[in-house]
Amino acid sequence: MAQVNAYLNFNGNCEAAFTFYKNAFGTEFEYMGRFKDMPSECELSEEEGNKIMHVTLRISEETVLMGSDANEKFGPAATFGNNISISINTSSEEEANDLFNKLSTDGTVTMPLAKTFWGAYFGMFIDKFGINWMVNYDYETTK
Repeated sequence: MAQVNAYLNFNGNCEAAFTFYKNAFGTEFEYMGRFKDMPSECELSEEEGNKIMHVTLRISEETVLMGSDANEKFGPAATFGNNISISINTSSEEEANDLFNKLSTDGTVTMPLAKTFWGAYFGMFIDKFGINWMVNYDYETTK
């Protein structure tokens, strides 16, 4: 069964915002990665590299708040109206494919579903109504 969470985009103040949210909810970050930590052929300035590529903050057993700083080398700048995406975490790769294909019909795929360096099957699109979506399936990892 799919889980839906909010994904927030910022223009350079993601870390400050999520530190504020972390303190408000009294929880800890599950993950915080910076653009400099990802493999990329794009050259990044030190300032760009230190911005948040992805942060995950569990605010309840059922809900995760996620976010990043917008980086125009990888997508559009955050503006009011496009700074929030609906993020769906699926229970299988098949479910991810099914929901991605159905919801992106007549929309614009901005990142096709693919295996990622962070161990997930992930893709993004804007649906035909202008809503930003992310679909994710986390592969099980062995420790």
